[in-house]
Amino acid sequence: MADQQQPEQPKIIIDSDWKAQAQAEKERLKQAEQQKQPGTGEGEEDPNRPIDFDDIVRMLASQALMYLGAIPDPESGRAILAPEMAKAHIDMLGVLEAKTKGNLSEREDQTLRSILNELRMQFAEISKAIEKAIAEGKIKPSDIAGPRGPGPMPGGAAPGGPSPMGG
Repeated sequence: MADQQQPEQPKIIIDSDWKAQAQAEKERLKQAEQQKQPGTGEGEEDPNRPIDFDDIVRMLASQALMYLGAIPDPESGRAILAPEMAKAHIDMLGVLEAKTKGNLSEREDQTLRSILNELRMQFAEISKAIEKAIAEGKIKPSDIAGPRGPGPMPGGAAPGGPSPMGG
């Protein structure tokens, strides 16, 4: 029985080409892992980076959207409908647009203009919807928050009054 042969073990042949491919794959995986780490991946923002123009625009726009009821209040989780406060934030973006004219990059200028146009359209739509709801008796003017919270608008201004920034 000693002459029974063991099944032949497969021989592993490692050549330099295979080693190079394995090393290249290790490098690709290492780079992919580094990109996934916070602050180094594409699309991720470094929390320590300085505040820039886009951050200011996004902050004012998000406040306007919150007061238009599009973003819930972070504390209560409820939508806030305060068109006069939304108008104030849209107006601030309008001032920013006017005061920075000619000093922005093409991308910054385009971003600011498109955000302003979108906010102005949403403000107009919400204002019309509020006026219609008041006319139909679905809500009372006192249900709309003014700059100082729920209640009538200061100066007796009706929600949806003049369009913000003439745009």
